[in-house]
Parts: sequence; structure tokens; C-alpha cells
Amino acid sequence: MPLNQFIINDIQPFEVETPVAELQEVFNQLTYSHVPIQKDGIYLGCLSETDVYCFEANQKVSDILYAIEGFFVRDNTLWLDVLDRFAANDSNIIPVLDANNNYLGYYQMVDIISMFNKTPFFSEAGGIIIVEKSQNDYSFSEICQILESNNVKLLGVFISNLNNGAAQITIKTQNTGLSAVFESFRRYGYNIVSGHEDDTFVKTLKERSSYLDRYLNL
Repeated sequence: MPLNQFIINDIQPFEVETPVAELQEVFNQLTYSHVPIQKDGIYLGCLSETDVYCFEANQKVSDILYAIEGFFVRDNTLWLDVLDRFAANDSNIIPVLDANNNYLGYYQMVDIISMFNKTPFFSEAGGIIIVEKSQNDYSFSEICQILESNNVKLLGVFISNLNNGAAQITIKTQNTGLSAVFESFRRYGYNIVSGHEDDTFVKTLKERSSYLDRYLNL
């Protein structure tokens, strides 16, 4: 389904002459984090609920233009980029403009996330693996090679964390029974952070360690 079919246009941008009291009342009735603002029909940006309640009710939007956040997406912006804008601006709505900067409406975060949940990464059954390696040493081509050499079908992969020079990569596969894949990743220097299939290598080590402990305590 084209993303622009999710555009909602039940809220038009508020003009700069709008009293702050009116915006405060709007936020009392809605659950949106932001509302769009325009001047003479030209979109300027958004005001957040947090900022609006910081101002006096008798002020006008024109008095607080410095608080406007100028974020938006185009009607042809890819949905992953739309998700990124939501996160970057800590917003649950994103205004949508066309190529001529005309305001078309807005996206709601819940609608875009619902599209994400329908992708094979989430909707298809399979296994989840999280591996870790130095940011300078990992590569997606290597990860794909490891999976393909084990006849594992890839449903999706992304970098889920960057910390202290290490990258964590989350992998969704169509296959289950991933113990051989875990061992292959180890041979290539990847640390297995977690896997939703039983990791027989770790299980065996734990069993041997437990046996050794019992032996030493005899």
C-alpha cells in the first residue's frame, strides 16, 4: 500500500495569530505531541505540547515563533525515513508536504509502525539472532555469506546498537534450528549476544561446567 494513503488531513495548520490558549485547549482534547503552524498559508513547522504549556495563554503564536520546530516529510518520503523523522523529533505526528511545499496533512506514528509490523521481518515465523563485532570489522556481506553458507534464508538485518566501538546486528531468518549458524558466526569472530533458538554450544559448555563442578566437589 502506498504510504501517502496514510495521510490524514483533519487538522489544518494553525495561523500565527492563533492565541496560545486555543492551542492549549486543542492539546487538552487530542493526544498529539505537536500541532502544525503556518503563516499566510505557508507551513512553518510544529509547536510541541510541552512548549505550548510553557507560555502564557494570552500570548499569540507569533510571539513564540522561536519555539517552532521545522520538521516535515515529503509525500514521496520512504517509510523508513518517515520512522526516522518520528524518532529524531520525538513526535507522534509528522506533517507531509508536496514538492511545492504545500501542506497535505500528516502521518500518525501508529499507522507507520503498523506498516513496519506487517513486513516479513515481524510477520513471518523464524529465528532471531543478535551478533556483536567491532564496528571496523563487521560487514553485511560477510553476515549474508555466513547465512547463505548454512542454507539460511534472510528476512531482515539491521544495526540495533552501537556502543564502545562494537556494533550489535539483529538478524531475522526464515529458518529455525540455528545452532550451526551460531558456530559459524563464532568462527568469523562474532559474539552471539542472543538467539531465539537453543544454542547447543553454550548449553553443552554449561553442562560440562556443571559436571566439572560436581566432580571437583566429590
